[in-house]
Amino acid sequence: MFPDPSVCRVGEHYYLACSSFEYFPGVPIFHSRDLVHWEQIGNALDRPTQLHLPPTTPSSGGVYAPTLRHHDGRFHLITSNVPHAGTLVVTSTDPAGPWSDPVRLPGVPGIDPDLAWDDEGTCWCTYAGIRQVRVDLATGAALEAPRRLWSGTPGAQWPEAPHLYRVGDLWYLLIAEGGTEAGHGISVARGPAPDGPFEPCPANPILTHRSTDHPIQNTGHGDLIQAHDGSWWLVFLGTRPRGGTPGWHVLGRETFLAPVTWVDGWPVVGEVGPSMTGGLPAHPLPLPPARDDFDGADLHPQWISVRARPALTHSLKDPPGWLTLHAQDRSLDDASVTFVGRRQQHHSCRVRALVDAGAGRGGLAVRLDEQHHYEVEAGDGEVRVRIRIGPAQQLRASRPLPGGPLVLRIETQASDPSPDHPRQEPDVVRLGYETVDGRFVVLDELDGRYLSTEVAGGFTGRVLGMYATAGTVRFDWLAYDPTE
Repeated sequence: MFPDPSVCRVGEHYYLACSSFEYFPGVPIFHSRDLVHWEQIGNALDRPTQLHLPPTTPSSGGVYAPTLRHHDGRFHLITSNVPHAGTLVVTSTDPAGPWSDPVRLPGVPGIDPDLAWDDEGTCWCTYAGIRQVRVDLATGAALEAPRRLWSGTPGAQWPEAPHLYRVGDLWYLLIAEGGTEAGHGISVARGPAPDGPFEPCPANPILTHRSTDHPIQNTGHGDLIQAHDGSWWLVFLGTRPRGGTPGWHVLGRETFLAPVTWVDGWPVVGEVGPSMTGGLPAHPLPLPPARDDFDGADLHPQWISVRARPALTHSLKDPPGWLTLHAQDRSLDDASVTFVGRRQQHHSCRVRALVDAGAGRGGLAVRLDEQHHYEVEAGDGEVRVRIRIGPAQQLRASRPLPGGPLVLRIETQASDPSPDHPRQEPDVVRLGYETVDGRFVVLDELDGRYLSTEVAGGFTGRVLGMYATAGTVRFDWLAYDPTE
């Protein structure tokens, strides 16, 4: 669930930003030396003064597609908070943060805003539609009325995700079109000035996987980058659906990378594959430890909460070495549930956490939104599995709770990539707990399709995490292990 990627380069260092929707903190920021290995170094919107997502923010609302750029020694990030706060810009000299409080841009009413500067220092903001306006980033004021630009293939829906680049003597306008589902694609045009007029590429769309059997689908919403060795690359979003018909993607929309060459003055996108071959010299970066013991002063930036994370709902000091959650809503159906989770990043994975629910009720959950989630929880003398699928809610299993802290466990197991039948599930989700000798007691096994975008709708993927729905619940550690 790292969609809508935007990338920039400073020397031999690369920085990437992605959408975060209803989760707080917002806009994860990554660093790389080779465009392949990435490390999350922070979140651009990590304070309530920067990001306000009230309970009325719908799931898949909130923070939409950012653009990340480096100009005059500062990083600039522009994005939209839908539907409440509109377009905003934050800046920083360090992409790891802290980032400034936002400047609002009321003259930019759309989503997917982009920033580009010409040789005179004028800032051009282009946004979904495709429309463009010159802006003053210091005040947020628009310097003119928005104008329409080239908007892609005639008749194609949702021209969006514009990015404007100066390459040589020409300006290139890259956009997404066709909607972010199966018809998604990327097209490009070029012109003599930032505001055109623009000539479309005769080979448009330059990237799409529509009507193919490629394992990566819904490809679009891209950003071009020239590497320090002169090579060109495209980051873009895609999905990896699994199972039968129509296919279900459960990890949300992800970021992919492809090489780009230039032919007759147009960018040509190379092979898109599940793994990278060639490219820049490899610079692997450390991954977060599989197990978080909550020994730090602050949570790792990978941890996200639903809409907000009020200080009174969580603590790393009560006692030290434990993540303590204090309930403020009674259910994962509620908009302000106390929840701390991380994105599911592998089709097959195992999540385990040592939970002390002696003073409350809570546990581990697989969340897509308020109406689609599975959870295994402890409290009130029992361990239980509950599910919510649309309007249906069900207590699936319960057992007397063993005394003392308990290891709760969730496993996802991907189904075979070649479906045995047209309705084969994308994966199965097993929920239960561990005995003192480490044996996994499976309380329930569920079809994973009901926690997918194709069932639930929206723009997000699964988040695996810890929650409290009554009293106080403490977590000594959580371990996330890929099992693919």
